[in-house]
Amino acid sequence: MLNVWETVMDTMKSMTDQDEDQPLHVGEVMACWIYLAGLELAKVSVQAGINTTTDNELKAILEEDMKLGNSQRERLHDFMIKEGITLPSAPEDMPKSDPNSVPLGVKLTDDVIANELSLKIISLIMRAASAASESIRSDVGILFIQFQAEKLAFATRLKHLMRKRGWIKVPPFYVPPGSQQPLG
Repeated sequence: MLNVWETVMDTMKSMTDQDEDQPLHVGEVMACWIYLAGLELAKVSVQAGINTTTDNELKAILEEDMKLGNSQRERLHDFMIKEGITLPSAPEDMPKSDPNSVPLGVKLTDDVIANELSLKIISLIMRAASAASESIRSDVGILFIQFQAEKLAFATRLKHLMRKRGWIKVPPFYVPPGSQQPLG
């Protein structure tokens, strides 16, 4: 499947030379600004999760998200600087701490950390999809398609861990009136 994505991305990249000289429209600027602000806020939340959990698998997935977020932040930051877009403020990094020294009542459970991360990923995927679909300039659309694809691939790994641990929140099943109840 990756080869298909690479082919699509290469095709779209070949079209970007046509419109990079066009100014960004206000929607593209706003999309960049909001997505970067979301990445900045997610960063400190992930850092807090890393500081809180003692679960090695959850910590590894949080560290993977941190690397992906850093990569996306850097690419978007560079793009925005190049285009002259004012950057959103970024919260300071969380200092490292020992998860065993976090007092009860403050410490989030692994279930909460994973579900909070999931919600942040979903939000960024939706933001990237909206930004890509609303972009006129191909380079902006491609940037957000890449971000969306990266977050979707990561979300799959997160969902696998959440299912394995029983952390995933599943809404009630819908059974239309008059139909048979689902099996166990």
